Amino acid sequence: MTHSRAPAIRIGQGFDAHRLVAGRPLKLGGLTVPFDQGLEGHSDGDVLLHAIASALLGALALGDLGTHFPSSDPTLEGVDSRTLLERVLALVRERGFEIANLDSTLIAQAPRLAPHRVAIEENVASILGSTHGSVSVKVTSTDHLGAIGRKEGIAALVVVLLVAASAEQGCCER
Repeated sequence: MTHSRAPAIRIGQGFDAHRLVAGRPLKLGGLTVPFDQGLEGHSDGDVLLHAIASALLGALALGDLGTHFPSSDPTLEGVDSRTLLERVLALVRERGFEIANLDSTLIAQAPRLAPHRVAIEENVASILGSTHGSVSVKVTSTDHLGAIGRKEGIAALVVVLLVAASAEQGCCER
């Protein structure tokens, strides 16, 4: 059975991880988290916003973050990850979708992220133009296992559900 148009819902998943290094601010979910290290990366290294953008691109079947924003592009050096996410959100809207809900997990041994979780969640919801109840940010550690457990980096996992922005649209062209 073939369909003449794309489904009215799409699910995407994203992942990102970066090494912690001295001399950089720690950006997570668009906020600066107080810590003596930040995330290494061509951009500001915000693993949460990168994983969200990756999940959105995946839901749209548009490839990965590196395809859209290659680290070889000198204009993206040090760029605020919010800028990258806003470009991906424009692709979501252009294709007739909106975010129904987003679930994410930040994985870090250090710093302790629980005190910042609500602020990060609210900021992500604001960036996405979503209601607070449709965006979830959870935090966990690896209980000292692996590179993250040795406090060498931070990772983020994201799952997103997109729905057609209007019932009449059905949905979108690729």
